[in-house]
Amino acid sequence: MKALIVYDSVYGNTQKIAMAIAEAVSPQGEVKVLRASEADLSELSSAGLLILGCPTHGGRPTPAMQEFLNRIPAPSIQCISVATFDTRASVRWVKIFGYAAGRIADSLKRKGATLVAPPAAFFAAGKEGPLKEGELERAADWAKGFPESKKQFCNAPHLHNCTLQSRLVNGFVRIGMRPARAA
Repeated sequence: MKALIVYDSVYGNTQKIAMAIAEAVSPQGEVKVLRASEADLSELSSAGLLILGCPTHGGRPTPAMQEFLNRIPAPSIQCISVATFDTRASVRWVKIFGYAAGRIADSLKRKGATLVAPPAAFFAAGKEGPLKEGELERAADWAKGFPESKKQFCNAPHLHNCTLQSRLVNGFVRIGMRPARAA
């Protein structure tokens, strides 16, 4: 299974979490880690697992992550396993505004993605960090719990006996379904 990790980081804390997650899922297959500002949507066509994460800023994802989310067309992530995370300060008043991971997850679910884990939070000692002790290990443990098969988590019941196929048509990725062959 190919995993794609797309992250944004302001002070380097979220990048460290993304790298710990990449190391944890690498035994399951190829892993590619990209900043949200550099991520190409064509990478989604070969990904079986998409992991998105960024710091929480004002209760929302960072502008770079939000822009990446806005560019994702709904059909391109149907039946892709998805997980989201954020980094945040452990200050009580922050929860009034909400957190990035849940908002990212909601955006992806509306586009047809299937969450394989609840949105995760990793804590920094303050706005600029550093990460609290044990957070890199906790991130790796969280990622090791992801399933290897995306098919068992598909939200679309009408696709369970189908395989997805995609092809480039006039510069756009066209996604279609065809009946799965009997094993």
